[in-house]
Amino acid sequence: MLAQTEVAQIISKQREYFGSGKTKEIDFRIHQLKKLKSAIAENFETITQSLKADLNKPQFEAYLTELIVTKEIDYALKKIKSWTKPKKVSVSLEQFPSYGSICAEPLGVVLIIGAWNYPLQLIISPLVGAIAAGNCVVVKPSENAPYTSKLLAKIIQQYFDESYIALVEGDREISQQLLAQKWDRIFFTGSTAIGKIVMTAAAKHLTPVTLELGGKSPCIVDSDIDLDCTARRIVWGKFVNAGQTCIAPDYLLVNRAIRQELLAAIARYIKEFFGDRPQNSPDYARIIDDKQFFRLTNLLEESEIVIGGETNAFDRYIAPTVIDNVSLEDGVMQTEIFGPILPIIAYDNLIDAIALINKLPKPLAIYIFSRNKSLQRQVCSQTSSGGVCINDTLMQFGVSSLPFGGVGDSGIGSYHGKASFDTFSHYKSILNKFFRLDFNLRYPPYRDKLALLKKILFN
Repeated sequence: MLAQTEVAQIISKQREYFGSGKTKEIDFRIHQLKKLKSAIAENFETITQSLKADLNKPQFEAYLTELIVTKEIDYALKKIKSWTKPKKVSVSLEQFPSYGSICAEPLGVVLIIGAWNYPLQLIISPLVGAIAAGNCVVVKPSENAPYTSKLLAKIIQQYFDESYIALVEGDREISQQLLAQKWDRIFFTGSTAIGKIVMTAAAKHLTPVTLELGGKSPCIVDSDIDLDCTARRIVWGKFVNAGQTCIAPDYLLVNRAIRQELLAAIARYIKEFFGDRPQNSPDYARIIDDKQFFRLTNLLEESEIVIGGETNAFDRYIAPTVIDNVSLEDGVMQTEIFGPILPIIAYDNLIDAIALINKLPKPLAIYIFSRNKSLQRQVCSQTSSGGVCINDTLMQFGVSSLPFGGVGDSGIGSYHGKASFDTFSHYKSILNKFFRLDFNLRYPPYRDKLALLKKILFN
């Protein structure tokens, strides 16, 4: 375990490296992004094996939800020259003669703390933005995904100088040591409760934070839908990675007219995806650890299970499960589920569904399944969430041109694509004036000048 002095030494080395100006060179950043992509590509197999060991993550899901992060690198490489180019802005006539510009500059030395549910993706994706913006970086993967954490440590050490990018492994004590340091930004992915701890620590140094948290992301299902397509996309979005996804549909708000049909379709697609015994399916992940397993099984004890419900503590297996007749007072509605349990709540009037959403903290995502454009607009305008996805689940996460982040309890700030670059940049405003035409109006004495100033300002 690293001592406090060792953590401070790493940061000191990185501040010295940043001070050299090397990371400000665009060609340097491009080279490092290409190196990062190579580091991942050359370790595809060992990465998938580590994800399998940590989460029983199927190889296909590893590529689709983790290794796809290389596309984020490609996007940054394609756009970095335009992102870093100074932007000219117009200035008012009163400033004549002059011109204004905005320049993106790196923040300095930043800290990225990842989560265990997507232990590669949630480290590499913000790292892409930090590199593109020209920062030095310390990354701290989750100790709850030890195989992936150890592999990432090996990869980072092999491909990058510690004075530029360093990876620190360890438990809660190491995280506390890291948070005690002064950073130029802290980027954290995890629970709302831990996010508050991160923000409190950052406040001591006035360190800006980006908090990618979670919450209870609702999924509204209207009666005007393609039933099969809706059920299939909900089942995939909820049960991929065994439901351990921050933007997974947390609960369904279903138009009562199609409730039974939707339940039947969901049951059919669970069977189609994972067979009669999902525990034997090579395509179904496991709960990360015993703590999470027992937290989830406790939620099931008070629930009316209509699909699934089987568990195995030794295997940390919880079947894809649907529960019915749920109220806001039930345990499953008091906390983010973060597992393969899907509550169903029927509604008769859309206004009631919207009111229920608004009673809970603002979620990271809202899903809407409906052909009705008016209904889509109504939900979007009358609710607040980090993002909205219409007629699908999870797929908004993979669009680099869409900023991803929460609002309120679900997070602060955003990333992906240019939003990642912006997160790790400071936009410096520059006003350039000329020596010629130095008007006397602003200089004392002010006698007989006020009338002219009023005319300029208010006419």
